[in-house]
Amino acid sequence: MSGHVRLRTTAIRITPRAGVIIAMAAFVGVVAFFWPFVVAPGKFGSSYAPPLIFGVLLVLVLCVVISEIAEGGINSKALAMLGVLSAVNAAIRPLGAGTAGIETVFFILVLAGRVYGPGFGFTLGCTSLFASALITGGVGPWMPYQMFGCAFVGMLAGFLPRASGRLEILLLAVYGSLSGYLFGFLLNLSFWPFSLDPNSSIAYLPGLPFTEQWHRYLAFDLATSLGWDTGRAVTNFVCVVLAGPAVLTVFRRAARKARFQAPITFAPQRGTGADTPSVEA
Repeated sequence: MSGHVRLRTTAIRITPRAGVIIAMAAFVGVVAFFWPFVVAPGKFGSSYAPPLIFGVLLVLVLCVVISEIAEGGINSKALAMLGVLSAVNAAIRPLGAGTAGIETVFFILVLAGRVYGPGFGFTLGCTSLFASALITGGVGPWMPYQMFGCAFVGMLAGFLPRASGRLEILLLAVYGSLSGYLFGFLLNLSFWPFSLDPNSSIAYLPGLPFTEQWHRYLAFDLATSLGWDTGRAVTNFVCVVLAGPAVLTVFRRAARKARFQAPITFAPQRGTGADTPSVEA
């Protein structure tokens, strides 16, 4: 029994073309997050133009990626699972967000990406943050960056190496903690150039060499965000360790019953000659 519950399920199949588009989206995402090292504020006529431009670009890229994933390999069962988990994530996020960095949205995202595959994790990250923003009124220029960051947290969970038992729980818990720090590190990049007085030793200064600029950002992240990110990382670790085994069991049982990628065949109905659909095991 322990052998088959650890098998991975591909709820949303990523076609080769979708894989190429996701790789291109990753490149755009890296540019969008690290724009302070590429484009100085004011280059497009306004100091706030770069994050707005890249934010709109991220939304367009995410729409293309999700539509490509949907066209390539999502069925009604995977779509239903995606809707349920997106609603759950959107509902539980307000329970922790805003209190010492406690962030509950990553818990289900990491476990679902692990069980249902990278394509599902990527899409769930986008839809969860979008639904949460609508519920909590958190719609703003930061939302595309949050969606993109969570999308890659969920996707990378689907690429983690195989493991079982306590080793798997430890692997997911450590990954959840690291993703909590990484998410905060990336999100800070989107507003760092506007958050401090230019005279500060950790503020962004256009024209500085990359190494000095990078040093300033590391100091900024440690000084302003380390405590918040630690709260997120600890929350992820504790949630995965305590509830991870039970949630993984539920997700895998649902995956076995759903058989997302099972082909549908038509067999003749007895006595009528009509064809009725059936799902192969």
